[in-house]
Amino acid sequence: MRTVRWILTCAAAAVVAGCNAPSVSKRPPLPVQVTTAEVTDYAPTLSLTGEIAARVSSNLSFRISGRVVERKAEVGQHVALGDVLARLDPAEAEADLDAANAAVASAEAVLKQNTASFARQKQLFDSGFTTRSGFDAAQQNLRTAENALDSAKAQAATAADALTYSVLKADKAGVVTARGIEVGQIAQVAQTAYAVAEDGPRDAVFNVFESVFFAHPARVGVRLSLVADPSVQAIGHVREISPTVNTRAGTVTVKVAVDDPRNRMPLGAPVIGQAAFAARKVVELPWTAAASDAGQLAVWIYDPATGAVALKPVVAEAFDNERLVVAEGLNGGERVITAGAKFLFPGEVVAPQEANP
Repeated sequence: MRTVRWILTCAAAAVVAGCNAPSVSKRPPLPVQVTTAEVTDYAPTLSLTGEIAARVSSNLSFRISGRVVERKAEVGQHVALGDVLARLDPAEAEADLDAANAAVASAEAVLKQNTASFARQKQLFDSGFTTRSGFDAAQQNLRTAENALDSAKAQAATAADALTYSVLKADKAGVVTARGIEVGQIAQVAQTAYAVAEDGPRDAVFNVFESVFFAHPARVGVRLSLVADPSVQAIGHVREISPTVNTRAGTVTVKVAVDDPRNRMPLGAPVIGQAAFAARKVVELPWTAAASDAGQLAVWIYDPATGAVALKPVVAEAFDNERLVVAEGLNGGERVITAGAKFLFPGEVVAPQEANP
């Protein structure tokens, strides 16, 4: 019995000793892919979709109020200078003109009467058969009649102009882009009846994100091409930049003048605008090289002397086509891990393999 107890005690001691013994196993070097950082020129190209618009667009309206009796232009129709677009009922304007003409006739009769009276008073005054006050009164009545006639004629001219205002005509050749009246509607003064995009220069209008303006363009020109037919191309230049930012979209309206006298881009057509920016020195890496160091962008650097790795913070210029474009933090010739970095920790020794170019 004592022998059995001694054997069990020795066995238990051996088990405990085995558990407390230090481990001699060690993690083998983790295979990773590395690439050599090379400083290159990076010249990104901005490509946006916009719309062809007229350089000048006019809102046409009647200068008097009235009921619309005719409209002759439709949206999309091309109109020439002087073409009739719409008409108002001229009855009220004609009545006003008739009243003004009658006032002119009455003023002319009064003037004729006062002219004759003044002539008689002047003859009597020269002969000494009337008083100075009678002559002055006749002269004053004559001047009043003359002024009344001038006023009546001015009102008649205004009434005649108002009658012409009942017809709305195109003041420039162009394309009708909007219509705001219908037959039978009472149109008010200055109410927009038609919007006309005038013939002539065209602009390509883009909504550009505000961050784009922090970059420096390589050239002023913008290459334009139609979405429907990319073979139709033109070169434009930035003509106008809106001073305000759209608070909802965070964009700025930019108008690019189309430098094409043939004007082959139709109004309202969608276009693609491309602009190149000035080249900058960067390091381009596969996107798999991106890592995080306390929430900041970093990459793993391999040290050939020790075979160990370390995190290095970097500043990204852009993430472009599955590439990480590094603007700051890397030098040419440094060895960067591009694959196999998910299980690394600082100071770990790795087995590097050259990444495919």
